[in-house]
Amino acid sequence: MRGRASRNVVTGAAGKCSPQDSSMNATGVRMVTRSRSRGPGAGPRGGGEKAAPLWRGEAAAEGRKSPSPSRHRRKTQKLNVAYDREEEDTKPPRAPSWEPRDWRQQLLNIRAMRSGKDAPVDWLGVEHCYDSDAPPKVRRYQVLLSLMLSSQTKDQVTAGAMQRLRARGLTVDSILQTDDSTLGTLIYPVGFWRSKVKYIKQTSAILQQRYGGDIPDSVAELVALPGVGPKMAHLAMAVAWGTVSGIAVDTHVHRIANRLGWTKTATNSPEKTRAALEEWLPRELWGEINGLLVGFGQQTCLPVHPRCQGCLNRTLCPAARGL
Repeated sequence: MRGRASRNVVTGAAGKCSPQDSSMNATGVRMVTRSRSRGPGAGPRGGGEKAAPLWRGEAAAEGRKSPSPSRHRRKTQKLNVAYDREEEDTKPPRAPSWEPRDWRQQLLNIRAMRSGKDAPVDWLGVEHCYDSDAPPKVRRYQVLLSLMLSSQTKDQVTAGAMQRLRARGLTVDSILQTDDSTLGTLIYPVGFWRSKVKYIKQTSAILQQRYGGDIPDSVAELVALPGVGPKMAHLAMAVAWGTVSGIAVDTHVHRIANRLGWTKTATNSPEKTRAALEEWLPRELWGEINGLLVGFGQQTCLPVHPRCQGCLNRTLCPAARGL
């Protein structure tokens, strides 16, 4: 990602978007040892490396010639070691002040129930809606467009709309050259299709004018686009750019997190749920949670009449115990 701090790169499966390779600056420290003397006849440092700067006091000592080195021998001193911070603070992550009871076992159970990878999201999700043979910039645009269409829409409907759009050559230019009536016909019956026609046209024009037809590589710039919300932005960062920027929370994740008691207090919006989850859930799990819980919500933890009897978490879930 351009001009960005270190990324957690999402491992791509076959057929998924192959975001442009990006250099990843690993967070950490580099030890630089400073020797008092390199010995007689020492040549330049290997690889053209510059000499480490001297500590305060050493420079003054270097400039003074001792009249008799044998009589004024310095005491043996410990080797100076400096830590050069390359990216960010290297302190270990702070332990959460609160975490849900039994969440690790609940997560293991959901993974077991989702091991078949046979939910609609697993074969019709955003990772499968773009043209894998298209240039990287076009692929990223198609990822963003599929996310914009997916709001309040079943995966099957989104996939159908994307297929019709791709059949006409889905690029920023082709969308801008398509009249609103034709675009509406192509994406119907996605939810709120009239509003999405307007948002898609506006966003495509911005991408052409400001980003050369590409999509932004930051959450802040993505959510500034018409019709793009936080969930879409985090998924776009993961799928299009290969960076985990946050937990993507939709209605499934929002519902299931509250049912499992994964929020310290009940939340009434996906964004509040996202903030609550990111307070305690280990960051290495952020990229997994959306797809895992969305599929779980499509198959087992349904919005109405959840299938609790067949759920491995039925004895661990507060909502199931309350039924």
